[in-house]
Amino acid sequence: MPHCHTLVHAALILTQDPQRRILENASLAIEQGRVAAVGPRDEILAAWEAERELDLGNMLVLPGLVNAHTHAAMTLLRGLADDMPLMDWLKRRIFPVEQRLTPEIVRLGSLMGYAEMLRTGTTACVDMYLFEEAVFQAAHTAGLRCLGGEAVFAFPSAACAGPSEALAATRALAEMYAGHERLRVAVNPHSVYTTTPEILRDCRALAAECSLPLHIHLSETREETAICLKAHNKRPVALCRDLGLLDLPCTLAHTVDVEPDELDLLAARGAVIAHNPSSNMKLASGVAPAPAMLARGLAVGLGTDGPASNNQLNMFSEMARAALLHKLAGGDPTLLPAASVLDMATLGGAAAMHDPRLGSLAAGQAADCIALDLAAPNLQPLYNAASQVVYAATGMEVRMTMVAGEILYQDGRYSRFDYEALCREMSAVRRFVRRAAGLPEKAPASPDPARA
Repeated sequence: MPHCHTLVHAALILTQDPQRRILENASLAIEQGRVAAVGPRDEILAAWEAERELDLGNMLVLPGLVNAHTHAAMTLLRGLADDMPLMDWLKRRIFPVEQRLTPEIVRLGSLMGYAEMLRTGTTACVDMYLFEEAVFQAAHTAGLRCLGGEAVFAFPSAACAGPSEALAATRALAEMYAGHERLRVAVNPHSVYTTTPEILRDCRALAAECSLPLHIHLSETREETAICLKAHNKRPVALCRDLGLLDLPCTLAHTVDVEPDELDLLAARGAVIAHNPSSNMKLASGVAPAPAMLARGLAVGLGTDGPASNNQLNMFSEMARAALLHKLAGGDPTLLPAASVLDMATLGGAAAMHDPRLGSLAAGQAADCIALDLAAPNLQPLYNAASQVVYAATGMEVRMTMVAGEILYQDGRYSRFDYEALCREMSAVRRFVRRAAGLPEKAPASPDPARA
């Protein structure tokens, strides 16, 4: 009888395999961080001998969700700059604070972001920020998967004096984490409007030399398109095409202001889109044409963006909003059905990570999974598992989060770090951010309604 490390039993397993099987009273066999087998419980028990068994009872197990575009450290800016247009939001509130960041502040903000992700069922993310080595340290502590790299700008950041230093930091990360099981590096030019064609060429060259994917904000708003047309006489997609960025494995965040012929081009080049409905709605950036993207065969993942423009890192919220947004925007209740949205949050996210091991529970795939408590009142009764996950679940039903067969979160406890201590440290981070933003140490008291 073959041996495995762990057997996981549950009332339902939503596999996301090519047949999209949903198995009742089923089990996973896990060995060396991979799924060795998945099937009916009786068959798995008869076929496998395990070191440990984990009986989850009345729970729904599904692949870990993948956040296709985020800035996890921006938890430290959550709620600081709400209800503002994108460019004002960036220039008046976000960039001034970011100019004063330190690696330790970024590490703490990232770790809090990863705590939120693990609590709400996210097992992998595509990240872009400053001091990305500190981001990776937090991801290593938390245990989830991360594809990240130093953000590249044309101007100095708190982390780097300029684009050359940011690219050098990216190269150093790639060397440091070469072959790492959970942490991988991407080249991260911030956008076409915060870089130059020369910088973007350098980003492409590094990505090609080191066989790294490329991750960029692209065509996020009409204003971005207008800036690009004025500076280069080209729209953002055309500029990236002409600079060769689309010849590489690339993840394009937002991609809101795009024409049909640009979608055809992106599909032909095999680009992956990271759709961020909550952030796009909050910043009034527009509605990315996700249904048209999927119709062309584009791989589309779902991302939360950063907590300063969402304000959550909860992929369950993102799935529900994606489904509802496109039904309303398209005037068609059949657009983006639950199964398609779940595909975006799992298999589409795997494409954004450029990691085919993720997104499904099948033999040979990564043993990254989450378990939802089907006894939660909002999950009763159950008729369609995919619909329940997308429309009814909130993320608070997650009882367990596992990466590579390792339980990272279970029933309120994190296995790799002290969450209560992290919360205490975030109090000091809050004071730092208020000072950096030029805000008073204490928020003014609310007016007394009796005196109004």
